[in-house]
Amino acid sequence: MMQEADSFNRRSLERVVSQRFYQMSISFPCQIFVMGFVIGVCFTSLFMFAMTSFGASSVTRILFSDGISSSSYISSTVTRADCKSLLNERGSNMTLEGATLVEDDLNERVSALYKAWENLHSESSQPSFDFVDEAPPHLENCKMVVEVNCRLDTQLSNGSFPPWSIWKGMLDDLPLWPPDEQLENFRNHIISEGAYPPWISGSDVENYPLTRKVQRDLWLHQHPANCSAPSVKFLLADWERLPGFGIGAQLAGMAGILAIAVNEKRVLVTDYYNRADHDGCKGPSRSSWSCYFFPETSAKCRERAFQLQQDESAWENGVITRKENYTSRDIWSGRTPRRWGNPWSIMQPTTEINGSLLFHHRKMDRRWWRAQAVRYLMRFPSEYTCNLMNAQRHAAFGWEAAKMVLSSPAPHVSQGRSTQANDIERFVWSNQKPWVPRPILSMHVRMGDKACEMKVVDFEHYMNLAERIRKRFPQLRSIWLSTEMQDVIDQSKSYTHWKFHYTNVTRQSGNMTMATYEASLGRETSTNYPLVNFLMAAEADFFIGALGSTWCFLIDGMRNTGGKVMSGYLSVNKDRFW
Repeated sequence: MMQEADSFNRRSLERVVSQRFYQMSISFPCQIFVMGFVIGVCFTSLFMFAMTSFGASSVTRILFSDGISSSSYISSTVTRADCKSLLNERGSNMTLEGATLVEDDLNERVSALYKAWENLHSESSQPSFDFVDEAPPHLENCKMVVEVNCRLDTQLSNGSFPPWSIWKGMLDDLPLWPPDEQLENFRNHIISEGAYPPWISGSDVENYPLTRKVQRDLWLHQHPANCSAPSVKFLLADWERLPGFGIGAQLAGMAGILAIAVNEKRVLVTDYYNRADHDGCKGPSRSSWSCYFFPETSAKCRERAFQLQQDESAWENGVITRKENYTSRDIWSGRTPRRWGNPWSIMQPTTEINGSLLFHHRKMDRRWWRAQAVRYLMRFPSEYTCNLMNAQRHAAFGWEAAKMVLSSPAPHVSQGRSTQANDIERFVWSNQKPWVPRPILSMHVRMGDKACEMKVVDFEHYMNLAERIRKRFPQLRSIWLSTEMQDVIDQSKSYTHWKFHYTNVTRQSGNMTMATYEASLGRETSTNYPLVNFLMAAEADFFIGALGSTWCFLIDGMRNTGGKVMSGYLSVNKDRFW
């Protein structure tokens, strides 16, 4: 009975104590105390974490050895874990927010630099990069480039070749120091042989056979030492301007006329070029090939040819002839010059059609010669063409170039460059080609009215060939897309794993003729944008096109005389005459 009473009393006491503790726990002062305790533990944990990250482990041990019992340490461990989780979450958010702010700041700076480069180019026909802290790697100093090329396209005072030597660009213009007579004689000997035409890139094995020698001889043929000598004869020719003749047909026709001039030992002088008859071509270059590229002969020879044009006896004696003296067969299917033998007979196959290399066809001589002729005629771009290329590279690659420059880990230099830097930039780095995102594939998709001349395939077929190249060269990401069809541009957007670049020009929808389409663009635009595409294709790392198109045929020739033979060429069809 006593035991039951004692048990009852203990239970009553526990209930009273429990009730008292419960009342204390729900009281406001107790809640404040508990909340303060938890917050204190959190702050202590945060402080310990911060000190630990700075290597203050001894301080942490002191904080946790005093004033906290073992039981409360277990509770605080859980709490600390929760706080750390919150800390990591907040830190992660701060990192994302910080990255976003950094990215936004970078984009603002990229936009500002992009516009500065754009203004630099648009406000002056002769922009100077000296007034910007970050030089645009994708743009050329056109004025300087043309000055250098003009020097390399002009005979020396002794009547020999221009200063073509083993050095490129302006480096050859750097005087020897100290002066060395033996080295100077060696340099003069190299120049006298003219073995290094500066517009040829790559080694001999990276170009069509005898390319360097042929280019040297063509330049010499077109630049006699004395244009007024009785032995010098001329062939004066306008560019083709029949309706429906595209730029490719005009170039192919002029290649045939140049072959006639070489075979008859005449200096070719071109006259009216209808595609340069627009307001973009200023002064004497209007209506002239020289608006886009260096003239095919010297100013003295041009002057002499136009003088003889007024002399009836010169026509009677055959000192001068015109294009009309020759038949269409002579021009389009004439005899390829044989003064260099038959170098096309040793050309190795580098073009693939339907999965097989093209080993031979009956027009190999024409393919070789047109490549040599077009390379010579387009050996140096004019300042106008250089500016066109600058504008297009900036539109296509300017943002990427600005981001690349501003993202560089190199320290920003706002002070003037040193004399040494100026020297190396002027004499060495100035010869570097403008930056483009390499490797890059050029693709010319020809459809429309071309179906009446060749087999036309859909865009998917072109992209299948692109995927083949990418499988072998997985670093390939960029495509320069050249086409007159808007439908092709629209289809390209579905290939999201590729980055496409193309000119911003109105394209045709439907199946109108090329002549109608070009007329809708106007003469200036319909000439400028194809030439930009042509030169971009010539410099690209890889090329996909249709050899049945004269345009692609000539692009192939430019690449094979520009150090791109070993890049190969994937074609979706054969030439219609093969």
